[in-house]
Amino acid sequence: MAAKSFDLIVIGAGPGGYVAAIRGAQLGMSVAIVEREHLGGICLNWGCIPTKAMLRSSEVFHLMHRAKEFGLKADNVGYDLDAVVKRSRKVAGQLSGGIGHLMKKNKVTVFMGEATIPAKGKVTVKTEKGSEELTAKNIVLATGARARELPGLEADGDLVWTYKHALEPKRMPKKLLVIGSGAIGIEFASFYNTLGADTTVVEVMDRVLPVEDAEISAFAKKSFEKQGMKIMQKAMVKQLDRAKGKVTAHIDVGGKVEKHDFDAVISAVGIVGNTEGLGLEALGVKVDRTHVVTDEFCRTGVDGLYAIGDIAGAPWLAHKASHEGVMVADLIAGKHTHPVKPETIAGCTYCHPQVASVGFTEAKAKELGHDIKVGRFPFIGNGKAIALGEPEGMIKTIFDAKTGELLGAHMVGAEVTELIQGYVVGRQLETTEEDLMNTVFPHPTLSEMMHESVLDAYGRVIHM
Repeated sequence: MAAKSFDLIVIGAGPGGYVAAIRGAQLGMSVAIVEREHLGGICLNWGCIPTKAMLRSSEVFHLMHRAKEFGLKADNVGYDLDAVVKRSRKVAGQLSGGIGHLMKKNKVTVFMGEATIPAKGKVTVKTEKGSEELTAKNIVLATGARARELPGLEADGDLVWTYKHALEPKRMPKKLLVIGSGAIGIEFASFYNTLGADTTVVEVMDRVLPVEDAEISAFAKKSFEKQGMKIMQKAMVKQLDRAKGKVTAHIDVGGKVEKHDFDAVISAVGIVGNTEGLGLEALGVKVDRTHVVTDEFCRTGVDGLYAIGDIAGAPWLAHKASHEGVMVADLIAGKHTHPVKPETIAGCTYCHPQVASVGFTEAKAKELGHDIKVGRFPFIGNGKAIALGEPEGMIKTIFDAKTGELLGAHMVGAEVTELIQGYVVGRQLETTEEDLMNTVFPHPTLSEMMHESVLDAYGRVIHM
């Protein structure tokens, strides 16, 4: 059978891959995309989207318990876990189906199957019906990543779960252990804790949400503990003893091992790139700790072969992958492009309270040699936050004292994942403190705190 020829082949239809395919098609290329499981990848099907649907359910549940504060009545508040999960899966299914529509609309040819690259410019796809041979001058790897499993802590789907099991729980845990307090771990901890699980979070680093600014991490930790979570920092799960309906965790805390019993464990200890079975080594692609090594333009060093998204390393974020997809498609088309800078990519965690940040932490800014000015503003000083019944939180901004450059912004509190983009745009436009100070923020909004934090950095705060 003759090989089918395209201008561009994308392997993986997650938020990086499908966006690269669409952009390639917009630029006049003939494009094929290969996906072995679901259009939309992990993000739409088993990550970003379904977790937010579940967290929304827990958020509403939490608010219903606070009905009296708002002059409302809500008696006998409860939940149906199966219905919560069903709604989450429906949302994921709707969006995954939408990706199929976008592929048709943009005339992208979809191949469902397992891809390998037997030689430069060639892709073999193993499908249910056999195999397809494809050729293209340019190939984009967008195969994503999967949950990392540590020896002895492997998931079994019954007592020990990965994120997939946690998204389709067969039962509600009474006593839950979450290993890892990055975004994935803390979001699941927040969801299950809100619904009533006695939740313990174990973090090997010296603080929860370790990539965040230390001050924000400390604030979040206090809030989690106030909600009843148990947080164990500088701790490591050394062993899991599994018995019928019970897991005994051996947790090393400061050199002393403690034993605690749980009826469910969620392992959220990072991810590994999906690099196996593609034929990368034979092509001469360098793989470092399960991630493809690329330059700033996502080039692998093999002519015509690019890698984007999680497979290409940190930050492991869907929006970073999507932007890289656009950049690579533009690059292939001969357009002038700009590399994606990690420090301009916002990170968002949808726990309660939410956490969001962009740029450098205070510690990192100092480490890089900046003389800095730091501003802070609390939610309790904002009228909209008080009206919403969300007075706990803060916004922190960091500026270069000499140039006024916005070096970083860090937030914790209600809806901060929607606020952070203002600072993202500011950094992209190389905004200074003067630009932000002279910007009129609407009243009453949570965004006014963004203004006040900037003013505070320069001794001009109004409402504090």
